[in-house]
Amino acid sequence: MAKPTAHEALIYLMVVTSASDRDMTDVEIGRIGDVVRTWPIFEDFRHERLIGVAQDCHKLLHEDGGLDRVLSIARDAVPDRLHDTAYAAAFEVAAVDQEMRLEELRVLQLLRQCLKIDQPTVAAIERGNKARMRSLT
Repeated sequence: MAKPTAHEALIYLMVVTSASDRDMTDVEIGRIGDVVRTWPIFEDFRHERLIGVAQDCHKLLHEDGGLDRVLSIARDAVPDRLHDTAYAAAFEVAAVDQEMRLEELRVLQLLRQCLKIDQPTVAAIERGNKARMRSLT
């Protein structure tokens, strides 16, 4: 497998977060698609490649040390200046169903450590997501 691009690595992180509890829900999969279609970071990514990239990530996850390998790939492929964006994308997927499972929290913790995301940045990303997800009811 060739070295993943930054786009592919960002998708890997969203997939890893969604798959952390062994149940990628339709809502989470839909959110990954929404992020890829609407976030400016993906404007030059060919959207039809999303499924193949997600499948590549699943293959990596099923290898020995898969999660650690995916995190290492992401750290190397995503430029430092986009590490907060990577965390925001992963958090977006974890938060979409408004129910954070322990496994998702653990993956997000590992991701914060791997990408060296400081606590004020984490708090801002999480607070911003919470504000966007509120409804009137």
